[in-house]
Amino acid sequence: MGALSVILAGFVFLLIVLFFAFVPVGLWISSMAANVKISIFNLIGMRLRRVTPARIVMPLIKATKAGLKMNINQLEAHYLAGGNVDKVVDALIASERAGIELTFEKAAAIDLAGRDVLEAVKMSVNPKVIETTNVSAVAKDGIELLVKARVTVRADLERLVGGAGETTILARIGEGIVTTVGSSDSHKSVLENPDDISKCILSKGLDSGTAFEILSIDIADIDVGRNIGAQLQTLQAEADKNIAQAKAEERRAMAVAKEQEMRAYVVEAEAEVPKALAYALREGKLGIMDYYDMENIKADTMMRDKIAGKSINEIKSEKE
Repeated sequence: MGALSVILAGFVFLLIVLFFAFVPVGLWISSMAANVKISIFNLIGMRLRRVTPARIVMPLIKATKAGLKMNINQLEAHYLAGGNVDKVVDALIASERAGIELTFEKAAAIDLAGRDVLEAVKMSVNPKVIETTNVSAVAKDGIELLVKARVTVRADLERLVGGAGETTILARIGEGIVTTVGSSDSHKSVLENPDDISKCILSKGLDSGTAFEILSIDIADIDVGRNIGAQLQTLQAEADKNIAQAKAEERRAMAVAKEQEMRAYVVEAEAEVPKALAYALREGKLGIMDYYDMENIKADTMMRDKIAGKSINEIKSEKE
């Protein structure tokens, strides 16, 4: 009988230990102390649904203390959907204190979309300053300007789901800078009135379709870069020179080919001379004495050419 009592007592003790290990009694007591009504069966149901009770109860206590009316089923559903319940509750408390209208469904949607809902609420209250890198733009006079801008943005909670992020804002700002500087007649006018860049960019409504509202665009720095126009003209002149040289070489080659062709015609014509003489002698159209006279004239011409050539060479040597 004594042994049976010991076994029964051990079994009861084991049941008690398992009960306290499975049922978060401490959370139940904390919720009751905070005047948050959660039954013990709800906590057991969370365990069965593989929900960590502390991830639901503690945010609910925090929301109740902040004066927010929240349903435990909403928090549990958001947790099961993969959301961050604690961050959503913090965002709702911050928005309520700042006077920003934000419902639980909207905050949960922002959180499930992968955005930091608490950071978004903070950015709505305290706008963020985004600084661009040096944006290279060229004015009409060919001078490059390196422009750096600071963009003050505020998160738009209504457009946060599905809206473009900071990267899109920076890309649009860069496009606006390039367009504004590129349409300027001189880089000096841009240096004199840098606020024209801000006015032009703001007038285009670059924040449409994004999760932010652009409050201001301030030009932080403008540096004068390279003379792109002069470089392009130099490259164009070099290209024109190469084209002209290629065309001149083409004309020279054609002239050489034409000269060789004409020489071939001359050689071909000279080859016909002996044939013509033979034909003239054979037909009696040219006498033998006429032939000798012609040969004498040729010899005399060659002698005169040699004398003239020697005289020219002597004159050249005397000049040297």
